[in-house]
Formats: sequence, structure tokens, C-alpha cells
Amino acid sequence: MSSVSMPSATAGLEPGFRGVICASFGPTGDTAGHDTGGQPRHDLRFESATPESLAALRSVLGNSHVGVRLVLAGPAADIRAAAAVAADCGLLDSEVTLLGNEVGARVIYCPHCHTTTIMQGAGSEVECQGCAITLAVTDHFSRRMSAYLGYSAYAEEAS
Repeated sequence: MSSVSMPSATAGLEPGFRGVICASFGPTGDTAGHDTGGQPRHDLRFESATPESLAALRSVLGNSHVGVRLVLAGPAADIRAAAAVAADCGLLDSEVTLLGNEVGARVIYCPHCHTTTIMQGAGSEVECQGCAITLAVTDHFSRRMSAYLGYSAYAEEAS
């Protein structure tokens, strides 16, 4: 079963669409109340940011033209993964609106072994699933990596 709630993410989308694409993720993502300022609107609904749903979003963005705006709503990890796809498709920060909630997991990138670790709940440290280093979690988010940056929490003590 597809994570997209419609038969095709591009169904009803005219080639060269110039308007607002509103994509929501999970049970908490909702773009229904978002005002598009009278611009044409294309709604997408995804369960989560899976490779299939991100490919569908990429397809929709590929059928749009310069001037399209993107609104992403839902859990932070999902909308940030979708924002990374949008950036890869050439959308600028000013063309993307994130309506996130901090409910759910955070993805943490380890610069030591180049893997990502899923962090459930709140906290400032997590053990890297790749190299087992204790990572201090920062608020620095990489759109390219679609993850928060971690660094060795006890680097000074080891030297």
C-alpha cells in the first residue's frame, strides 16, 4: 500500500503548476487551515517520509514551475526529510514553509562514522548506533543530511 492517500501524487496536478503544494505527514500533520493567498493549491497526504512518499513528492515538484511554494506539516523528522528533497529539487528556503511539531523521533548525524541514529524523546545525548560514541545533540540541523548534528560528548576528557 502506498503512503500517499491518493492514487497518484500528481493526479489533478497540471504540468507547470504554479501555486502552493501542501504536503502533510502523519496523524498530526495538517495543512487544511493554511492560507494560500488565493493561489492554486495541490494537497498531498502521506503516512510518513518513506522513500516512496519522498519519491512522490519529488515527482510533484518535478511537474511544477518556478514560483511554486511548498508547505510541509507534520512531525519534524518527516518534514525535514521532505524539505531536503525540496532543496535537492531546487526550491529555496524562502519557498518552503515548515509547520512542524517536535513530537516524535529526531535523526542525529554522527560526523565520526557518518551514520544516523534515531533519538526517541527529549535529551541532550544519545549513543551512536554506528560507532557507539556518546553524542551530544545540537540544535544545528543540516537540510542536506536531513538530521541534527551530534558531536563527541566527552572529546575533551579523552585527550
